[in-house]
Amino acid sequence: MSAILKPDDSILLREDRDGVCTLTMNRPQQMNLLTAQMLGALQQAFDSLIDNPKVRVVVLAGAGKGFCAGHDLKEIKALGELPKIEALFGQCSRMMQTIVQLPQPVIARVHGAAAAAGCQLVAQCDLAIASEAAKFVTSGVNWGFFCTTPGVAVGRNLLRKHAMEMLLLGEPIDARKALEWGLVNRVVAAADLDSAVLSLAQAIAAKPPATITAGKRAFYQQLELGLDKAYSLASGVISASFAHAEGSAGMDAFLAKQPPPKH
Repeated sequence: MSAILKPDDSILLREDRDGVCTLTMNRPQQMNLLTAQMLGALQQAFDSLIDNPKVRVVVLAGAGKGFCAGHDLKEIKALGELPKIEALFGQCSRMMQTIVQLPQPVIARVHGAAAAAGCQLVAQCDLAIASEAAKFVTSGVNWGFFCTTPGVAVGRNLLRKHAMEMLLLGEPIDARKALEWGLVNRVVAAADLDSAVLSLAQAIAAKPPATITAGKRAFYQQLELGLDKAYSLASGVISASFAHAEGSAGMDAFLAKQPPPKH
Protein backbone atom coordinates (compact mmCIF):
# COMPACT_ATOMS: atom_id res chain seq x y z
CA MET A 1 0.00 0.00 0.00
CA SER A 2 1.16 3.51 -0.77
CA ALA A 3 -0.18 6.78 0.57
CA ILE A 4 1.09 10.23 -0.25
CA LEU A 5 0.47 13.14 2.09
CA LYS A 6 1.46 16.73 1.47
CA PRO A 7 1.48 18.52 4.83
CA ASP A 8 2.18 22.19 5.35
CA ASP A 9 1.29 23.31 1.81
CA SER A 10 3.52 20.67 0.19
CA ILE A 11 6.70 22.03 1.78
CA LEU A 12 7.35 18.44 2.85
CA LEU A 13 6.19 15.45 0.80
CA ARG A 14 5.53 12.09 2.41
CA GLU A 15 5.20 8.66 0.84
CA ASP A 16 4.56 5.47 2.82
CA ARG A 17 5.26 2.17 1.09
CA ASP A 18 5.84 -1.26 2.59
CA GLY A 19 7.04 -0.01 5.94
CA VAL A 20 9.30 2.71 4.50
CA CYS A 21 8.32 6.36 4.97
CA THR A 22 10.03 8.79 2.61
CA LEU A 23 10.02 12.46 3.59
CA THR A 24 11.12 14.84 0.83
CA MET A 25 11.93 18.47 1.57
CA ASN A 26 10.12 20.25 -1.25
CA ARG A 27 11.49 23.74 -1.73
CA PRO A 28 13.83 23.08 -4.68
CA GLN A 29 14.11 26.74 -5.68
CA GLN A 30 15.38 27.52 -2.17
CA MET A 31 17.68 24.48 -2.02
CA ASN A 32 15.37 23.14 0.70
CA LEU A 33 16.55 25.70 3.23
CA LEU A 34 15.83 24.94 6.89
CA THR A 35 13.48 27.86 7.46
CA ALA A 36 11.26 27.94 10.52
CA GLN A 37 8.49 26.62 8.29
CA MET A 38 10.59 23.70 7.01
CA LEU A 39 11.80 22.90 10.53
CA GLY A 40 8.19 22.89 11.72
CA ALA A 41 7.11 20.56 8.93
CA LEU A 42 9.96 18.14 9.67
CA GLN A 43 9.22 18.23 13.40
CA GLN A 44 5.54 17.53 12.80
CA ALA A 45 6.34 14.63 10.48
CA PHE A 46 8.87 13.08 12.86
CA ASP A 47 6.51 13.46 15.82
CA SER A 48 3.82 11.61 13.87
CA LEU A 49 6.16 8.66 13.35
CA ILE A 50 7.17 8.08 16.97
CA ASP A 51 4.13 5.92 17.75
CA ASN A 52 3.57 4.54 14.25
CA PRO A 53 4.42 0.80 14.24
CA LYS A 54 3.61 0.50 10.54
CA VAL A 55 6.70 2.57 9.65
CA ARG A 56 9.92 0.57 10.04
CA VAL A 57 12.39 2.92 8.31
CA VAL A 58 12.42 6.62 7.43
CA VAL A 59 14.17 8.05 4.35
CA LEU A 60 14.94 11.77 4.28
CA ALA A 61 15.40 13.31 0.84
CA GLY A 62 15.47 16.68 -0.90
CA ALA A 63 13.79 17.86 -4.11
CA GLY A 64 15.63 19.68 -6.88
CA LYS A 65 19.36 19.97 -7.49
CA GLY A 66 20.49 20.03 -3.87
CA PHE A 67 19.75 18.09 -0.69
CA CYS A 68 19.72 21.05 1.71
CA ALA A 69 21.63 24.34 1.81
CA GLY A 70 21.21 24.91 5.54
CA HIS A 71 19.57 27.89 7.21
CA ASP A 72 18.02 30.82 5.37
CA LEU A 73 20.31 33.79 6.03
CA LYS A 74 17.61 36.22 4.87
CA GLU A 75 15.32 34.85 7.55
CA ILE A 76 18.04 35.09 10.22
CA LYS A 77 18.88 38.65 9.13
CA ALA A 78 15.22 39.62 9.36
CA LEU A 79 14.93 38.18 12.87
CA GLY A 80 17.64 40.60 13.94
CA GLU A 81 17.42 40.23 17.71
CA LEU A 82 19.47 37.60 19.54
CA PRO A 83 16.52 35.97 21.40
CA LYS A 84 14.66 35.44 18.12
CA ILE A 85 17.73 33.96 16.44
CA GLU A 86 18.31 31.70 19.43
CA ALA A 87 14.71 30.50 19.22
CA LEU A 88 15.23 29.48 15.57
CA PHE A 89 18.36 27.51 16.39
CA GLY A 90 16.59 25.98 19.37
CA GLN A 91 13.85 24.82 17.03
CA CYS A 92 16.47 23.29 14.72
CA SER A 93 18.27 21.56 17.58
CA ARG A 94 15.02 19.99 18.80
CA MET A 95 14.29 18.66 15.32
CA MET A 96 17.79 17.19 15.00
CA GLN A 97 17.49 15.45 18.35
CA THR A 98 14.11 14.01 17.37
CA ILE A 99 15.87 12.06 14.60
CA VAL A 100 17.91 10.27 17.27
CA GLN A 101 14.82 9.73 19.44
CA LEU A 102 12.76 8.15 16.65
CA PRO A 103 12.29 4.39 17.08
CA GLN A 104 12.89 3.95 13.34
CA PRO A 105 16.33 4.22 11.70
CA VAL A 106 16.58 7.30 9.45
CA ILE A 107 18.48 7.18 6.16
CA ALA A 108 19.60 10.37 4.41
CA ARG A 109 19.29 10.18 0.61
CA VAL A 110 21.85 12.74 -0.55
CA HIS A 111 21.74 13.45 -4.26
CA GLY A 112 23.35 16.91 -4.31
CA ALA A 113 24.84 19.61 -2.11
CA ALA A 114 24.48 19.42 1.68
CA ALA A 115 25.74 22.66 3.20
CA ALA A 116 26.04 23.91 6.79
CA ALA A 117 22.88 22.77 8.63
CA GLY A 118 22.16 20.59 5.59
CA CYS A 119 25.44 18.79 6.24
CA GLN A 120 24.41 18.62 9.91
CA LEU A 121 21.16 16.97 8.84
CA VAL A 122 23.07 14.26 6.94
CA ALA A 123 25.36 13.67 9.90
CA GLN A 124 22.44 13.48 12.33
CA CYS A 125 20.66 10.75 10.39
CA ASP A 126 21.48 7.20 11.43
CA LEU A 127 22.68 6.26 7.95
CA ALA A 128 23.41 8.09 4.70
CA ILE A 129 23.78 7.10 1.07
CA ALA A 130 25.19 9.68 -1.32
CA SER A 131 25.29 10.10 -5.05
CA GLU A 132 28.70 10.60 -6.61
CA ALA A 133 27.51 14.13 -7.39
CA ALA A 134 26.95 15.06 -3.74
CA LYS A 135 29.06 17.70 -1.99
CA PHE A 136 29.35 18.47 1.70
CA VAL A 137 30.49 21.71 3.33
CA THR A 138 30.33 23.61 6.63
CA SER A 139 31.18 27.01 5.21
CA GLY A 140 30.04 29.37 7.96
CA VAL A 141 33.59 30.14 9.07
CA ASN A 142 34.17 31.94 5.77
CA TRP A 143 31.41 34.44 6.54
CA GLY A 144 31.93 35.04 10.23
CA PHE A 145 29.54 32.52 11.79
CA PHE A 146 31.33 29.31 12.74
CA CYS A 147 29.20 26.20 12.10
CA THR A 148 28.99 25.22 15.77
CA THR A 149 25.61 23.48 15.56
CA PRO A 150 26.59 21.44 12.47
CA GLY A 151 29.77 20.66 14.42
CA VAL A 152 27.75 18.76 17.02
CA ALA A 153 26.57 16.14 14.53
CA VAL A 154 29.64 16.25 12.29
CA GLY A 155 31.96 15.92 15.29
CA ARG A 156 30.08 12.81 16.47
CA ASN A 157 30.49 11.08 13.10
CA LEU A 158 33.96 12.00 11.88
CA LEU A 159 37.32 11.65 13.51
CA ARG A 160 38.02 14.85 15.42
CA LYS A 161 40.70 16.18 13.07
CA HIS A 162 38.58 15.50 9.99
CA ALA A 163 35.66 17.32 11.59
CA MET A 164 37.84 20.27 12.53
CA GLU A 165 39.23 20.43 9.00
CA MET A 166 35.72 20.79 7.62
CA LEU A 167 34.74 23.35 10.25
CA LEU A 168 37.93 25.44 10.16
CA LEU A 169 38.44 25.55 6.40
CA GLY A 170 34.83 25.73 5.24
CA GLU A 171 35.81 24.00 2.01
CA PRO A 172 33.58 21.41 0.28
CA ILE A 173 34.44 17.74 0.23
CA ASP A 174 33.15 15.33 -2.40
CA ALA A 175 31.16 12.18 -1.79
CA ARG A 176 34.20 9.89 -1.85
CA LYS A 177 35.93 11.97 0.80
CA ALA A 178 32.72 11.99 2.83
CA LEU A 179 32.71 8.18 2.65
CA GLU A 180 36.38 7.97 3.62
CA TRP A 181 35.82 10.29 6.59
CA GLY A 182 32.68 8.52 7.80
CA LEU A 183 30.03 11.11 7.00
CA VAL A 184 28.14 8.71 4.70
CA ASN A 185 27.84 4.92 4.53
CA ARG A 186 27.86 4.39 0.78
CA VAL A 187 28.46 6.28 -2.46
CA VAL A 188 26.73 5.19 -5.65
CA ALA A 189 26.19 6.47 -9.16
CA ALA A 190 23.37 8.99 -9.44
CA ALA A 191 21.29 6.54 -11.47
CA ASP A 192 21.62 3.93 -8.71
CA LEU A 193 20.80 6.17 -5.73
CA ASP A 194 17.11 5.32 -5.38
CA SER A 195 17.64 1.58 -5.70
CA ALA A 196 20.52 1.66 -3.20
CA VAL A 197 18.47 3.60 -0.65
CA LEU A 198 15.44 1.34 -1.14
CA SER A 199 17.55 -1.81 -0.84
CA LEU A 200 19.06 -0.63 2.44
CA ALA A 201 15.68 0.52 3.80
CA GLN A 202 14.00 -2.78 2.91
CA ALA A 203 16.81 -4.81 4.47
CA ILE A 204 16.37 -2.92 7.76
CA ALA A 205 12.57 -3.03 7.56
CA ALA A 206 12.75 -6.83 7.41
CA LYS A 207 14.48 -7.03 10.80
CA PRO A 208 12.56 -7.57 14.07
CA PRO A 209 11.05 -4.12 14.82
CA ALA A 210 11.26 -4.18 18.63
CA THR A 211 14.88 -5.27 18.36
CA ILE A 212 15.71 -2.40 16.01
CA THR A 213 13.97 0.14 18.24
CA ALA A 214 15.68 -1.01 21.43
CA GLY A 215 19.03 -1.32 19.70
CA LYS A 216 18.97 2.17 18.21
CA ARG A 217 17.98 3.73 21.53
CA ALA A 218 20.66 1.87 23.45
CA PHE A 219 23.36 2.69 20.90
CA TYR A 220 22.92 6.44 21.31
CA GLN A 221 22.45 6.25 25.07
CA GLN A 222 25.63 4.28 25.69
CA LEU A 223 27.72 6.70 23.63
CA GLU A 224 27.18 9.34 26.31
CA LEU A 225 28.15 7.07 29.22
CA GLY A 226 31.37 5.88 30.79
CA LEU A 227 32.49 2.34 29.97
CA ASP A 228 31.04 0.73 33.12
CA LYS A 229 27.63 2.38 32.75
CA ALA A 230 27.61 1.73 29.00
CA TYR A 231 28.08 -1.99 29.52
CA SER A 232 25.47 -2.01 32.28
CA LEU A 233 22.94 -0.36 29.97
CA ALA A 234 23.83 -2.60 27.01
CA SER A 235 23.63 -5.76 29.14
CA GLY A 236 20.12 -4.87 30.27
CA VAL A 237 18.96 -4.17 26.72
CA ILE A 238 20.40 -7.36 25.20
CA SER A 239 19.03 -9.44 28.08
CA ALA A 240 15.57 -7.98 27.47
CA SER A 241 15.87 -8.74 23.76
CA PHE A 242 16.57 -12.41 24.44
CA ALA A 243 13.54 -12.53 26.75
CA HIS A 244 11.31 -10.76 24.20
CA ALA A 245 9.12 -12.79 21.86
CA GLU A 246 11.25 -11.76 18.88
CA GLY A 247 14.44 -12.98 20.52
CA SER A 248 12.84 -16.20 21.70
CA ALA A 249 11.57 -16.99 18.21
CA GLY A 250 14.97 -16.13 16.77
CA MET A 251 16.76 -18.46 19.18
CA ASP A 252 14.38 -21.29 18.34
CA ALA A 253 15.04 -20.80 14.63
CA PHE A 254 18.81 -20.58 15.10
CA LEU A 255 18.97 -23.72 17.25
CA ALA A 256 16.78 -25.56 14.74
CA LYS A 257 19.14 -24.40 11.95
CA GLN A 258 16.30 -22.56 10.24
CA PRO A 259 16.31 -19.08 8.60
CA PRO A 260 15.52 -16.07 10.83
CA PRO A 261 11.77 -15.50 11.31
CA LYS A 262 10.15 -12.95 9.05
CA HIS A 263 8.76 -9.79 10.62
